[in-house]
Formats: sequence, structure tokens, C-alpha cells
Amino acid sequence: MTEDSATPGEPPRLAQGREHVVATVEEIPPGSSKVVPIGRFGVGVYNVGGTFYAIANYCPHEGGPLCSGRTRGRTVVDESVPGDAVMVRDNEFLYCPWHQWGFELATGTTAVKPEWSIRTYPVRVVDGSVVVQA
Repeated sequence: MTEDSATPGEPPRLAQGREHVVATVEEIPPGSSKVVPIGRFGVGVYNVGGTFYAIANYCPHEGGPLCSGRTRGRTVVDESVPGDAVMVRDNEFLYCPWHQWGFELATGTTAVKPEWSIRTYPVRVVDGSVVVQA
């Protein structure tokens, strides 16, 4: 694993285009996340019910720190419930803290402007370690 230069006081940036061990499974329990210093903006690694996702820490709308936002579900219309709206797919969407654009963690797509989807990265678990290919 090689490292790019870093600003003093910040962790070194990891080079892109490689596999990186970013944590143990226990360090990112279900419902939590970790931003790792891969590439220019970093990569957010999320554990959603035991499934890991990795997404670029950059909102294409205005360059916001996407991974500083909250994860939550998506509201859909269901006329069989009071208020006609229900939350589905809990914690599978990440919302930018600046303007609340939502991105699906699995695909990086956004309903706001689909052509501005954000990059996602393959994640796998190997011997209890979370490995991101980014």
C-alpha cells in the first residue's frame, strides 16, 4: 500500500486504484460509518444491516462533504397508511448536509439529477477486515 503526501496533522491519503484494508468489521458496526482518506476527498464506508457500501465523500451539486450528512430511508407514497407516506429502505440513502440531495449508497444514484450520480466502490470482508477497492 502506498501513500500520497498529506497535509501536516492529517492522516496520509491512500493512493487510488488499489485495495485498502480500512477497518475491522467490529470497527464499523451496523448503522455506523467511517470516512477513510482515499483519493482527494476521501471515501465513506457504511455498514447497513451487515452489508458494507463505499461512496465518494463529495457531493456533485456544490462540492459538499457528502459523508458528513445523515443516512436514512426514502419516503414513498402508500395510500393505505395515514398521511399517505412511509419510510422504506432505512439507512440506504445518504443525504448531503449542505442541500439534502440524497444518494443511494449501493449505486451512487440520485433522484434529484440522475446524471450527477456519485462514484461508489466495491467493498468486501476478508478474514474480519473491511477491504475497499478504490
